[in-house]
Amino acid sequence: MSEEPEIQSHVREVLEPGEELRLQAPASDTTLAITDRRLIVADPNRIALAVPFERLRRIQFDVERSRPATLVIVPEHPRDEAQVLSVRPDQYEATARAIVAIGLALVGPADDAAADSPA
Repeated sequence: MSEEPEIQSHVREVLEPGEELRLQAPASDTTLAITDRRLIVADPNRIALAVPFERLRRIQFDVERSRPATLVIVPEHPRDEAQVLSVRPDQYEATARAIVAIGLALVGPADDAAADSPA
């Protein structure tokens, strides 16, 4: 069961020892790489963003009729450049899986019990 996705060379270069790539999703010519530690946004020439999940402030996915969707990634710190990515309809499903993975990482295991308890 070796369905390991092809990793862009510059994404591979920034993976730390022991860091596990969980999934990749395309956003036009950009790749979202989700690891067990962080989110990496890579365009064909560079790493545009590589931040641990705890340094993410907001993820927003806007879908409009007759236009590519827009994925906005806002880091907590201004020194980390916000990303505004165009997502084609054929990329929605993979992008949605990436958003779910990021959302679950943001919530973290400690918040799972709080979400299940009555308010």
